[in-house]
Amino acid sequence: MRRVLLLACVAVLPGCLERKITVTSEPPGATVFINDTDVGRTPLTTGFQFYGEYDVRVRKPGFEPISTHKTASSPLWEYPPLDIAAIALPVSIEKNVKWNFELSPVSEESTKGLVERAKELRAQAIPEPAK
Repeated sequence: MRRVLLLACVAVLPGCLERKITVTSEPPGATVFINDTDVGRTPLTTGFQFYGEYDVRVRKPGFEPISTHKTASSPLWEYPPLDIAAIALPVSIEKNVKWNFELSPVSEESTKGLVERAKELRAQAIPEPAK
């Protein structure tokens, strides 16, 4: 009888699988976009539904933006048939994927080059007035 009661309790109290991504940056305070969705400023932790590839953009004024692909690899307990057992166990299982980004300050040369290129494009788009 005790075993039946114990099995009934285990069946009624399913576990919890938590999937999280923690993003940090140096310096902190950068805005993070995952798959074109603004998820906040670093350091941050956000939940996710699926393992796999993600498009990540990290931006902060005064620093070169980063645009890259990152992978959230699935752990062993997410593969069948272990996934069903992991959900059924009356325990919480957490997977925390950690991504860190090192931002580089915008260099004066790249800023000057960008301004010069903008002037060239403007000159091409707007013809000189007739004299």
